[in-house]
Amino acid sequence: MLSVTDLSCTRGDRHLYAGVAFQLSAGACLHLQGDNGVGKTSLLRQVSGLSSISNGLIAWNGQSIVNNESFRSQCIYLGHHLAMKDDLSAMENLQMDVAISGQMVHSDQVVTALQRLGLKGREHLPVRVLSQGQKRRASLARLLIRQATLWILDEPVVALDVAAQAVVGRLLTAHLDDGGMVLFTSHQPLPIDSASIATYRLQ
Repeated sequence: MLSVTDLSCTRGDRHLYAGVAFQLSAGACLHLQGDNGVGKTSLLRQVSGLSSISNGLIAWNGQSIVNNESFRSQCIYLGHHLAMKDDLSAMENLQMDVAISGQMVHSDQVVTALQRLGLKGREHLPVRVLSQGQKRRASLARLLIRQATLWILDEPVVALDVAAQAVVGRLLTAHLDDGGMVLFTSHQPLPIDSASIATYRLQ
């Protein structure tokens, strides 16, 4: 279980949010909502352990996520900005990402993941020659090769066409059905069962 209690965030002299509290358990999906600039990305980065926590507590299975290796191995964060090297291929980027996470993956698994996201024939092309939508698909392929329980996604369907959005919807649905957890922001509705999505709005 992921538990967020009395979380706050300040940037300079500006208080973005305070008193944020929610929980996620197996099979749960939470849509983080709010106007632009209220701190949605800042909150996702705190929950993923990428930004420091000055006030409040974020816990994974009852233990703080700070210096928590179990949490790090079970969490994957995909930001709005793609963390991919333009001179490397999509396949090389994914292989490097998995290596950094300390996991092992066979090259065939990487190829299969990219093909499932509609990148058949583009696996070995430099990322710089891909369209924005194709780059987004390559980034999302990480979800298929990283063995993570908690998916934290910032605008995951930006630049994707309707067909690609449907693929993402199926990935999320399958992950939730398998007992995974999803925390996401999106200005576009995701094509998954809306009944399974709870919402939390930052003010």
